[in-house]
Amino acid sequence: MKRTLFLLAVLFSLTSKAQTTEKFNLDFELQENDDKLSDGWFKWGSHDLETSTDAKSGSKSGKITSNSTDGFGSIAYKIPAKYAKGTIKLEGYMKTKDVANGFAGLLMRIDGENGSLAFNNMQDKEITGTNDWKQYSITLDFSNEAESIFVAGILVGDGEAWYDNFVVTINGNDVQTLKEVEQPKSLAEMDTEFDNGSNITLVNLSSSQYKNLELLGRVWGFLKYHHPEVATGNLNWDYELFRMLPKYLDAKNESARNKQLINWIDSYGKIAECTDCLPTEKNAVLEPDLAWIDAQEEKLKNKLKYIRDNRAQGKHYYIKMAGNVGNPVFKNEPTYKDMPYPDDGFRLLSVFKYWNIIQYYFPYKHLTDKDWNTILGEYIPHFINATNELEYEMAAVQLIGEVHDTHANLWAGSDKIKEWKGANYPPIHVRFTENKLVVTDYYNEEKKAEAGLEIGDIITKINGKPIDEIVKEKTKYYPASNQPTRLRNIGEDILRSNDSEIKIAYTSNNDKETNKTLKLYPYEDINKYRWYKRVDEKSYKMLDNNIGYVTLANIKDADIGQIKKDFIDTKGIVIDIRNYPSTFVPFSLGGFFISAPTSFVKFSGGNVNNPGEFTMNDGQEIPNDSKIYKGKLIILLNENSQSQAEYTAMAFRACDNTTIIGSTTAGADGNISPILLPGGLRTVISGIGVYYPDGKETQRIGIVPDIEVKPTIEGIRNGKDEVLEKAVEVILKD
Repeated sequence: MKRTLFLLAVLFSLTSKAQTTEKFNLDFELQENDDKLSDGWFKWGSHDLETSTDAKSGSKSGKITSNSTDGFGSIAYKIPAKYAKGTIKLEGYMKTKDVANGFAGLLMRIDGENGSLAFNNMQDKEITGTNDWKQYSITLDFSNEAESIFVAGILVGDGEAWYDNFVVTINGNDVQTLKEVEQPKSLAEMDTEFDNGSNITLVNLSSSQYKNLELLGRVWGFLKYHHPEVATGNLNWDYELFRMLPKYLDAKNESARNKQLINWIDSYGKIAECTDCLPTEKNAVLEPDLAWIDAQEEKLKNKLKYIRDNRAQGKHYYIKMAGNVGNPVFKNEPTYKDMPYPDDGFRLLSVFKYWNIIQYYFPYKHLTDKDWNTILGEYIPHFINATNELEYEMAAVQLIGEVHDTHANLWAGSDKIKEWKGANYPPIHVRFTENKLVVTDYYNEEKKAEAGLEIGDIITKINGKPIDEIVKEKTKYYPASNQPTRLRNIGEDILRSNDSEIKIAYTSNNDKETNKTLKLYPYEDINKYRWYKRVDEKSYKMLDNNIGYVTLANIKDADIGQIKKDFIDTKGIVIDIRNYPSTFVPFSLGGFFISAPTSFVKFSGGNVNNPGEFTMNDGQEIPNDSKIYKGKLIILLNENSQSQAEYTAMAFRACDNTTIIGSTTAGADGNISPILLPGGLRTVISGIGVYYPDGKETQRIGIVPDIEVKPTIEGIRNGKDEVLEKAVEVILKD
């Protein structure tokens, strides 16, 4: 079995928890919570993992179980690579039962900045069948480039495998007792001059000063990602901005301004000619957008072009691409969380940082409604003139909204926006249906009578204001790839308030508007859910007429083998992805529906060596199972289908006999990249581009259904699932 390349692509990303008795919980003994895994251990792959009481010694071991011949499972642990380099060895005990169609083994992987440096999973030992506890070992080189050590047990194919008593030694010394080698601080880290404030005051700026700040933001970001001296980590680039700003703001005219910029650039020394800087690839999906440089006067233009042509190559202090996935990782970006309302200089820094990250490392910059080149000048005044913490957060969320990426929002640090939305919640779930705000569920059945609303009632006003006016006011504060997803998110918050009750107007079946007071509750007093309700039941069932139904909302790895067995002879299978999949199934389940390996996706990724360039890779394909399903496959989607759900739908769309039914999805696919901004703000972007094999885009568009079916208000009132009903109709047709 040729699985090595696939397994090499595994990207482990969960930091191990601190241990109380030893530095690392390598014997699986520590378990301080109710999770299935011992503390610090995490899952990668499709097989089920658990902490077992069948141990080599002590009371616990790690166990992988699979009843599927496809995929792999890995129970893994991450150790920081903060030790002297040399030779690293993993020893551990393993026991197996009925391992077939693959192998079991120990796994060790050493990661550097750009992915795997060394890897071994014992595939060459071909350990299968049933074996009692036995000790095994792996030895790898441990280089200065190492950043993380991953140790794991791995099971490919089906069967069971137990792991215990892992020991990691470096140059013969147990990592549990080794002292970490103190990492030398960069010069950028040692620069603390502005830790307590920028000392920048920006008031009563003229139009020319705003124009100058826009140019400075472009130059600052360009130098950040291109200048070789910045790449070394010798400069705290945030603080370099604060050092040059006062004189720059005093420039009397464009000539003086440009001279300031040229002198600033020259102060960082002469740049050597680059011998390995490659031109932008002819087939690049996106090319660097540096046309603004050509608009500058000759001396400044030539200075910037020289830097472009002799830009930093290789390791960079502020940016890297994550391993084999290709997401940008924005490194060494302090959050300055102790200043929730940053001063003038730090607020300016915030808009500079975000604009340039999008400019050089967002794969969908070309899909924004506005030309991204106009955004910097538009938002500098918003950030400078934000007079308090709430206004700063609102400026940030509006800027984030300009990228039209449902992944992108303020996910941390937005305390004032949360207060603005309200601390109290309604006892009902609402959803925009047929452009109306409709009651679809009760969070708590016992509060139904008090709420005084029926399923299907339409809320028309809140505190006297029509719903469409409220939506119009709130739209700019709800980033999203498309309008259905924005309405989904607005609907989640629209009835929130800091008051204990609100006044609403609503209509029922008779269309007569009624006024009432709706009581609100603290979050902890209701069983609130976000976009859809998770139910504690099996993920699959047989419908009437010999039709199989699967929901990915609560599917388990162990369900997949049984689904294939139970549904192989059905007329059709409905897979409901109007949710977020609870486990990753494109390969383990997708292969059941496809007769030959088939490509279903391509990715575009950025380039640290040429910021702004995005190129397409070869993508991925679904491998087929040995036994293939012959019936119809129906996929259900709507605006709740986001990210992994959309990726999964793309995989199923490539299968032999698939029909997608529902409505447009959230339009935000691809792995996310976190972004940290001053004031403790945290946002993310879709960090890689996701495309169909023919190059068609999914971002903002979403997964477009073959048959569009949306719920109706009448259907909601009658308790119908009209999308599922259409799926059954399509299966039974012919």
